[in-house]
Amino acid sequence: MSVPLYQAKAEFFRMLGHPVRIRVLELLQDGPMPVRDLLAAIEVEPSSLSQQLAVLRRSGIVTSTREGAAVVYELAGGDVADLMGAARRILTEMLSGRNELLAELREAEVAAR
Repeated sequence: MSVPLYQAKAEFFRMLGHPVRIRVLELLQDGPMPVRDLLAAIEVEPSSLSQQLAVLRRSGIVTSTREGAAVVYELAGGDVADLMGAARRILTEMLSGRNELLAELREAEVAAR
């Protein structure tokens, strides 16, 4: 029995649901990065980064290659960068709506005085 599409999508978004994974994907939008550079940029314990990279690798969203002693990660495809851009745009819209509401509330508070 196959998994319904909505369930597969939910599992995909759950896989993305960790701040370290999101930060890794953001960093990899600029191109491949060795683990040492990811560690310096994210400032987490090596074991934590390794665990999150393994989740992303198992999902097929990133790939890794060995270059000498370094392991280099990169996005598996351009769609991931597109998804991260879409998320940024959606959040920007959501937050700007909140700022407008906050401004209205402040104006109402001033008018009530």
